[in-house]
Amino acid sequence: MAETGRRRISILGSTGSIGVNTLDVVNQLGGREAFDVVAVTGNANVALLAEQARTSGAKLAATADEKCYAALKEALAGTDIEVAAGREALIEAASRDADVVMAAIVGTAGLAPTLAAAKRGADIALANKECLVSAGELFVKAVAEGGGRLIPVDSEHSAIFQCLEDNQHHAVERIVLTASGGPFRTWSREQMAGVTADVARAHPNWSMGLKISIGSASMFNKALEMIEAKHLFNVAPEQIEVIVHPQSVIHSMVGYRDGSVLAQLGCPDMRTAIGYALSYPERPQLNVERLDFAKLARLDFEAPDEVRFPALRLARTALERGGVQGAVMNAAEEISFHAFCEGRIGFLQMADIAEQVMDDMVGYGAAASMDDAFAADAEARRRAGELIAQKEMAA
Repeated sequence: MAETGRRRISILGSTGSIGVNTLDVVNQLGGREAFDVVAVTGNANVALLAEQARTSGAKLAATADEKCYAALKEALAGTDIEVAAGREALIEAASRDADVVMAAIVGTAGLAPTLAAAKRGADIALANKECLVSAGELFVKAVAEGGGRLIPVDSEHSAIFQCLEDNQHHAVERIVLTASGGPFRTWSREQMAGVTADVARAHPNWSMGLKISIGSASMFNKALEMIEAKHLFNVAPEQIEVIVHPQSVIHSMVGYRDGSVLAQLGCPDMRTAIGYALSYPERPQLNVERLDFAKLARLDFEAPDEVRFPALRLARTALERGGVQGAVMNAAEEISFHAFCEGRIGFLQMADIAEQVMDDMVGYGAAASMDDAFAADAEARRRAGELIAQKEMAA
């Protein structure tokens, strides 16, 4: 804690939806009087990054894109805010002396910076799925050895975190992740085959970035959360369930061996989970919508269809196989996602490519080091790229 009594915070991925909401929560909780913003980082949205650095009083602003350095430097001219760019700059930002680091960089690009923060001993408010999906055991070990706390920010994992009773882990029977079902919940595979990225990004309940929105539509987002849950809560794969809940009011549940099920409810607003992570173990006063149960009227649930949404089946396969299969699935999906957004492959082909790469790399063992995890990630990306090129040639 800073000598002023303010909590020191760094926000990795401040220009994304989680980062923007984090700064909103910081302002709600007292702004500069309560928080000392050590660093903010972004990618190519230099104008927003510079504005965030100025308004928050950040000491450092770093862009992942080295080509944006000059523009960021110019945008912050006349201030004493330090400017940096490139992959190493993100790691440097994460290594600065902060009490809590919001890890909100999307994709495996967030793994190295978040790992640096964990090794330094910061509390990690984790919104980056890939840290646990690609290197779960190694990352959890790094957090423990660093001495910080790992507090989930995904609404589902935050809900589970809140429903886990102290000293009752032995009594946990199941973890139930809720899924909205996305925009294609009732669509057939034939209908989904021809959709574009603009159609797939339209989530019915949440306002999120492109990657997460399309991941929700394909349910790859939920697939990654299944793998995350295994590492976050130290449960067996068979204890992890997924239920489709279109209203997104129950954010997830924990079932205990006595038959009790504890659920966390709230309006769909990421600021609730963010505020809890930044204030844990306290519950802060937040200006978010309150649930009106009379207007809510009903809550619906249905079993997920793993034929129409095979990502869930792939996650179970990755959990059963172990090793680097989570990293492989994630890497292949990331490459396929970009190809889909560029119109190079169809919506359904994302899962096809991920499955084939997972099958091709089934012989790879567990990652003994982060280098092993990065190597598996790189090989999966290479193979996915080759498959995409083959599909383009055949089209």
